[in-house]
Amino acid sequence: DPTVHFLREALDKAGCSTGSNFFKVEECEQKVAGGFQSDKGVVICSNRVGFQQEVDAILAHELIHAYDHCRARNLDWTNCEHHACSEIRAANLSGDCRFKQEFNRGNFGIQKHQQASVCVRRRANLSVAMNPHCSKAEAASAVDRVWNTCYRDTRPFERAP
Repeated sequence: DPTVHFLREALDKAGCSTGSNFFKVEECEQKVAGGFQSDKGVVICSNRVGFQQEVDAILAHELIHAYDHCRARNLDWTNCEHHACSEIRAANLSGDCRFKQEFNRGNFGIQKHQQASVCVRRRANLSVAMNPHCSKAEAASAVDRVWNTCYRDTRPFERAP
């Protein structure tokens, strides 16, 4: 996948290696398709994905988190605002909110021109609310507080893909 390849190169250029042990495939108990942990790397949940296209989208999403962790060396995943910013960026830049993805989730009642930002906000809220350090209300508030800055931040891309 070109996006995954680009993000791996961006991580390498930023001084953060994505060697062979950076990626893991595991069965996951949580209802998530993948994850990033700063000490473990990227995990793809084999029991939650069925197609290569899904794997590519999950890899892109998690590599955005890895990139954020790499470039912001003080990123604190227990801080709801830090987590919210990375989730906004990951949802916006990974392809999570492309029209086809949203359609497949059954979210097709939104005007196409509004769809991306509505989806990004919804997915960021859901992800941050899963953080044990952030309640649902704290997650929504954190997403609101960092929205303008983080939604516009497209690094390492020149613009949102």
